[in-house]
Amino acid sequence: MSRTSFGQPAIAGGLALAGLLALAGAALAVSSSWQNAAAQRSERAVAISVGDEHACALLTTGKIECWGGNDWGQTDAPPGRFSAISTRSFHNCGLRETGEVECWGRNAYGEVDAPPGRFSAISAGDEYSCGLRETGEAECWGDNELGQTDAPSGRFSAISAGWRYSCGLRETGEAECWGFSRYDLGVPPDGRFLMISAGYENACGLRETGEVECWGYDGDRALVPLPGRFLAVSSGSSHTCALRESGEIECWGAISYDPADAPAGPFSAVSAGRRHTCGLRESGAVECWGGYNDFSRTDAPPGRFSAVSAGDRHSCGLWETGAVECWGWGGRRWEAPARRFSAVSAGSRGHSCGLHETGPIVCWEWNGEAKAGTPRGTFSAVSAGWGHSCGLHETGEVECWGKNSFGQTDAPAGTFSAISTVSGLHNCGLRETGAVECWGDNAYGQTDAPAGRFSAVSAGTYHSCGLRETGEIECWGYTFDGQAQPPAGVQRAISAGTYHACAVSVDGAINCWMIYNGIADIPAWLRQSALTAPATGSGGLLDRSAEMPRAGLAALGAALLSLLALALLRRSRRRS
Repeated sequence: MSRTSFGQPAIAGGLALAGLLALAGAALAVSSSWQNAAAQRSERAVAISVGDEHACALLTTGKIECWGGNDWGQTDAPPGRFSAISTRSFHNCGLRETGEVECWGRNAYGEVDAPPGRFSAISAGDEYSCGLRETGEAECWGDNELGQTDAPSGRFSAISAGWRYSCGLRETGEAECWGFSRYDLGVPPDGRFLMISAGYENACGLRETGEVECWGYDGDRALVPLPGRFLAVSSGSSHTCALRESGEIECWGAISYDPADAPAGPFSAVSAGRRHTCGLRESGAVECWGGYNDFSRTDAPPGRFSAVSAGDRHSCGLWETGAVECWGWGGRRWEAPARRFSAVSAGSRGHSCGLHETGPIVCWEWNGEAKAGTPRGTFSAVSAGWGHSCGLHETGEVECWGKNSFGQTDAPAGTFSAISTVSGLHNCGLRETGAVECWGDNAYGQTDAPAGRFSAVSAGTYHSCGLRETGEIECWGYTFDGQAQPPAGVQRAISAGTYHACAVSVDGAINCWMIYNGIADIPAWLRQSALTAPATGSGGLLDRSAEMPRAGLAALGAALLSLLALALLRRSRRRS
């Protein structure tokens, strides 16, 4: 037998053996991954709680899963098993199955420094937390500026920590509140309640009859609940949501909330956050809506514009005719002066500024009324910010006025061709060379402008964006977990707001997108209901997944047959 004839079977056998090992490893890996995926999908959420910019769910296994903004580690849930979860502001508290409390996230006032001992209930407030001891006594810790942690003595059956005030239900069902007492928050209605929820400046309770009753600040009709019977109630910042006996969720209060805003049910639980709400389906699926994830500020009107400015709660566009049109959050009508402008800037808290075609600066509130304090003189550009504004003189020097807490009005010397501050506490200017220079608040690197040449720049709240000379958009600073998705292609204008941004394309159309979308980023498997084993022959996902390891085993058997054939071939050649 020649060396060549001997080498070929040996190489073939080696390849077959390698293939065998690879297939065996693949089969085991596929089987393991399938089992892990199946195990994960067998989990489901049994409780949900919403904070300012994040949310957490308690799973059937006792684990906690959080998502959304993570500035303070509030979505980094500790391992282990819990029986309850409470989320508020930028921190969370969980109740271990053993009764101990563990909190995580922002700890500016000791709100996550839970005391030792055993508790039966837990509630996270704004920069403080409260719990019920197994004996029924209430204990709170963290910020106590307004007495919100000075829990009264006696026994309670439930507790809810809100914004600088807390409410508890006595064992008799009567409500008692302490801390911030404006708007009569500390004087709840008489009578018995089954459930209580403390929000921002109003609280709501569920009566034994199933009706909801609220007290406190009545802005945006927050104290006018919808009629009928409910199973649960949750108070947010200035809106409230309740769960109907039918499983439908209905909301009332601020931020243009109405019953139609909530998706169709049925749900088994509801949690209202600062400006958004999450519901828990009966299947264990989680769904969130409203607030930062569904602002009408991104609904730009159709037509041809020459410029756009994204502010804090609204946006303004400059028509090619010179007229200004503004739109935004809350369903209100955003007015603008009936004048011709050459530039417009949407700032924070509903105010805007425009550069009149003759040169003077005109600033106005959301209702179109003139805003005082604007300096006189002839400017070539203007930008409205958060409590301050900046203008660009015809000579190229920048002049800023208003609040100066972070040096945002200390404009650098030299000449610029453009200026932007929009809705934050920092400003960015475009030098005549195309370089960008920023100053003011730099907590997230929003003033660390990249090198290179730009044709436009826009300062948002915690980030900044620039338009390269090539027409591409580049952003820096805090871009909220990479959620920024600017439109592709060549743009001719850019404006970065607080939680959204807008660009004008070369054809004059405005495209707006959300910069922040954390609450809506629910883990994919939590968006769906827990999977159950389908009937035989149903062709469900679980059945198809089960075929993968079987296919791997079939390939393994084929490889073994190949090795056996090679062995028989070598044996016959030796005999010959």
